[in-house]
Parts: sequence; structure tokens; C-alpha cells
Amino acid sequence: MLEKSGFNRLDMEAVVARSDAELMLRVKGGDERSFADLLSKHRNPVINYLYRMVQNAAIAEELAQDVFLRVYRARHSYEPTAKFTTWLYRIATHVALNFLRDGRHARNTAPLDGPDGEPIRELRVTDPNVEDRLVARTRTVEIRRAILTLPEKQRAAVILHKYHDLDYREIAATLQCSESAVKSLLFRAYETLRGRLAHLAGG
Repeated sequence: MLEKSGFNRLDMEAVVARSDAELMLRVKGGDERSFADLLSKHRNPVINYLYRMVQNAAIAEELAQDVFLRVYRARHSYEPTAKFTTWLYRIATHVALNFLRDGRHARNTAPLDGPDGEPIRELRVTDPNVEDRLVARTRTVEIRRAILTLPEKQRAAVILHKYHDLDYREIAATLQCSESAVKSLLFRAYETLRGRLAHLAGG
């Protein structure tokens, strides 16, 4: 049946081998190439997550290195009991919260960059949509600043929910709390954001 569909057993094994959990199990067994594959796949999403937590692109890069170093060091104890990304973001959240709590972020936070950590570039005056783009950029910056003011766990929950599309169960596993606690965190966070960003509603 598989051969008739043009999808043989070797193809199936290759697909399975490319799953995150399988790659990590290969890393556990000493396969350095699989770690490189995981790093290539997840590095940018993790940097974006960390950037949204700390609002500094250079520090996000530095923290991401720490995250993947921890992933590699934990390879021998890794067990695929949860989604790999849940385990990965749990480590990333721990690293980010440690950074935020030790007070360094107040000294190292740089001006906000553009979407996904890209530096905001000057817009050409000749651009016919320059006003619309300036408005959109301003809204993005205001939203990010509002998120930055949230308590740390609320901030993490919002970023995981809004920007990384994790569901309540996945966020609960990442933050190591109950689903009801996640719902409470998100409810309080979105209520706060609605209040702080009410002036954008008519924009």
C-alpha cells in the first residue's frame, strides 16, 4: 500500500527520524548532527521568544546560547514524555526568568527593535504608504512595551499564547503550573493589556 502510493517504508522512517523527539533521542545517543538539526530548526523561534521576554536582541542571542547549551547538557537525561518544544520552552522560560529576576535587564535593555527582533529601519519618505507603516510600527512598539510591563509569568504566558500558538496545556507544562493557573494568568494579563492599550482600539 505504501509502495503503491509512492511513499515507501524508508520514506516513512525518514519522516519519523526528523521528528524533534527522535532527533533529541539521537542526540542522547551521541549524534552531533541531530543536535545541529534541532539547533537550525528552533534557534530563531527561541531567540524571538527570548527577545520578547527581555526586549534586547543581543541579550536574547546570548540567552539562546545558554538555552541550547542546557539542552545539550541535559541530553543524557532526556525522555520524550512531553513535546520537545514544551521541554525546550520550559528551559527557555527558566533562563529568561532568571535573567529578569537578577536585575541585569534594567541595565541592559536597549530601545525596542522591530518585529521578530529585527532592528527598526528608517522608512523612505518616498514610500506612498509611509504613514500607514509608521502607525503600524508605533502600534507594534506600544503593544510590546505594554507586554513588557506585565509580571514575568503573565508575560511568558502571553508570549507563548499569542506569538508561539501554544495551547493552555502546553503553556501549563512549560510554566509548570495547572491549566487553570494558565487561564488565570492570561485573563489577568489580557485585562491589563486591554486597559493599557485602549487608546489603540480606534486606530
